[in-house]
Amino acid sequence: MAGVVEMCIAIPGRVEKVEYPYAIVDFKGTKRKVRIDLIEDVREGDYVLVHVGFAIQKVEKSEAENIAELLEEVFGV
Repeated sequence: MAGVVEMCIAIPGRVEKVEYPYAIVDFKGTKRKVRIDLIEDVREGDYVLVHVGFAIQKVEKSEAENIAELLEEVFGV
């Protein structure tokens, strides 16, 4: 389809507990079980970007905070 732009959104969260291949990730107080086997060396305290239940990238805390602020501005999340 011409002119259609698709966008995927990944939500930042903090890894609280690792139980490979899953982790419990905290998203501003909401905790979810997330697959972590797409990225290497995930540890408690790491910040990850999560898309449809999969951690797709590790990020620094400051980047996670910036993304969360932007999402809140745009979507009120």
